[in-house]
Amino acid sequence: MNKYKKLGIGILFDALGLVSFIIPGIGEFSDIVWAPVSAWLMTKLYTGKAGKVAGVITFVEEALPGFDVIPTFTLMWLYTYVFKKEKLKLKP
Repeated sequence: MNKYKKLGIGILFDALGLVSFIIPGIGEFSDIVWAPVSAWLMTKLYTGKAGKVAGVITFVEEALPGFDVIPTFTLMWLYTYVFKKEKLKLKP
């Protein structure tokens, strides 16, 4: 998948996580449903160990009240495509 498509999908998922702030009272119920779904989606967008760790972080962030403002999908994209340095193996 194109990295900018992943960014767009991540921003959309982060926005969906903020829906619980829009509807008072129903928001906490939506977090109960959205937390495991967002964790699963994170592991599908980002494979490997980093995706699994991000899935756990996303689950905890969405399950705890008041932490929905953290854009975990966007932060994971930044980690993957901006901050993470891949070590290239040079052939001798």
